[in-house]
Amino acid sequence: MTRNLTVSAFFAFLGAAVATLGLRYGESPTASAQEGFRARRDVREAADSYTAEERTSIGVYERANPSVVHIMTSSAPRESLFFFEPPARGSGSGSVLDRAGHILTNYHVVEGADEIAVTFSDGFRATAALVGIDSVSDVAVLKVTAPPSRLTPLPLGDSTNLRVGQRVYAIGNPFGWEGTMSEGIISSLNRTLPSRQHRTIKSMIQIDAALNKGNSGGPLLDSRGRMIGMNTAIASQSGDSAGIGFAIPANTLGRIVPQLIESGRVARPSIGISAVVPRDGGLLVAIVTLGGPADRAGIQGFELVTETLRRGGSLYQVRRIDRESADLIVAVEGKDVKTLDDFLSQVESRQPGDRLRLTIRRDGKEQQVVVALEKAS
Repeated sequence: MTRNLTVSAFFAFLGAAVATLGLRYGESPTASAQEGFRARRDVREAADSYTAEERTSIGVYERANPSVVHIMTSSAPRESLFFFEPPARGSGSGSVLDRAGHILTNYHVVEGADEIAVTFSDGFRATAALVGIDSVSDVAVLKVTAPPSRLTPLPLGDSTNLRVGQRVYAIGNPFGWEGTMSEGIISSLNRTLPSRQHRTIKSMIQIDAALNKGNSGGPLLDSRGRMIGMNTAIASQSGDSAGIGFAIPANTLGRIVPQLIESGRVARPSIGISAVVPRDGGLLVAIVTLGGPADRAGIQGFELVTETLRRGGSLYQVRRIDRESADLIVAVEGKDVKTLDDFLSQVESRQPGDRLRLTIRRDGKEQQVVVALEKAS
């Protein structure tokens, strides 16, 4: 009797253990353990099938791609002398900035567009409106109306400590092929590219990752998936990738984008000089804005001189421009200026209210003049 109770208790305990293990009736404990082992082995084998470098690339793509959009533009037909020109269409890339729907891209991607459409990585499509542009730096911000769940902001990184040789990744839509990633290294830093209005974009990142038509406006990423720049241009004789691409650094974007979102434009300081003429050794001041910062500081431009002349028995007046009285700007804060871009770059790197020290040459002698910058109107 005691033995029977003992055996019964043992089988009750065994049944409870089987139930605890989650085994079904008729299932072998050994088979279940084997299935679990195989599942764990498959996971390990999947992980082992990629190198550490490949896992980094895969991770960057999977984290960043939901934040990258395909931008398509079109402009209305233009009437010419004999016919209507067909609508112009364009394509580029962009990055989601926030859950409010702001999209970052290049100005040249959306320049002249009448309609802008944005397609997300999951196929969702929305119409975009232009929020702000800065043609000098080739930056534009768009805005779409979309559910917050579809908006995955891309973290903006820091471009201060970038190094030549650092691995980088570019995601975009070359030739309309959405969600395409290429990778390479930073080939050089602090490159300068020509921009609009005879200006230059400075501190550009040069990369060897493949960029093609349609990549413009897409993100340049570091190995942690942070946006360290915006892909903007390539150097190529054919128009296709030649292994020389350029991106606007994240720190430049960080200064420009908030202003575009807030006011639609970049508030640059004004020095109150409307025109200069390049000369050997500097820039000759042509036009000074009356009552502006330079005028208040005593900077002199061209002078309109009226002279009275006699011809025969008649007197008449002649007006001419006197260039001899104009100041020659030699340097700004001790740095030589030889072009308009040199000069404007020095001015625009400051803030309204900052004081700028100019070295000018007047009547053959150099002197220092301090100008207090003001907000451009």
